[in-house]
Amino acid sequence: MIEQAEGLQPLQAPVARAGKSMVLILGMATAAWAFLAWLALDMDSEIAQLTMPGSMHWSAANAAAISVMWGSMMAAMMLPSALPAILLFARLSVRAGQPSRAVSFLAGYLMTWLAFSACATVAQWALQAAGWVDAMIVSRSAWLSATLLVIAGLYQFTGAKRTCLSQCRSPLSLLLRCWRPGVLGALAMGTRYGGFCLGCCWALMALLFVGGVMNLAWIAALTVLVAMEKLGPTGHLVSNFLGLALVGAGLVKLLS
Repeated sequence: MIEQAEGLQPLQAPVARAGKSMVLILGMATAAWAFLAWLALDMDSEIAQLTMPGSMHWSAANAAAISVMWGSMMAAMMLPSALPAILLFARLSVRAGQPSRAVSFLAGYLMTWLAFSACATVAQWALQAAGWVDAMIVSRSAWLSATLLVIAGLYQFTGAKRTCLSQCRSPLSLLLRCWRPGVLGALAMGTRYGGFCLGCCWALMALLFVGGVMNLAWIAALTVLVAMEKLGPTGHLVSNFLGLALVGAGLVKLLS
């Protein structure tokens, strides 16, 4: 009995570590969704007001609050579909005798999307200064909405999209090919995987400037579409169908 129990320990350890990683990731995603829901449902709160400046004249507090909002959105939207890849990395790290590297990989992944959030914050300021979006980042311009929809739709058919989506759907080959030892190596690998994820989804994230960041239904719809592309059995077909739908929606918006 003792020998059997000892034989099971190497198998149980990766599962236990992966379970802890899952709890961490789901907890972060849940906290991010809760924060976004609170902003959307309590727009009179001080923090919510800071995320909705009425003009282009932002204070430092406005910029900080909006950056946090964008970062929370990216965590809420992207972590669920990245969960299988992060858990896979956690299991591989445990088997390689480096069980603590999963957190570094997760940090590298989030760093990529935090960089995107910073760019989105600057883009929001520029669009608001031009009068193309309102305080809740809902598009005021039919041209802007149509352009973003068509760009997002056409991008679905590009080689860059197909390559990045393939890496997101089958991360094992990427992880093995780009394996790096140590904590810094895990951070670099997380950043690399995050780069493919960003390459796959940046155009869809830009559609937040169409529906607005206080529209939870719009955010949830984009989250589901991203998950279907990356995790569904027919993800590539979903990607193509979505591309056609977005181009069609953009043309209808432009003509109307």
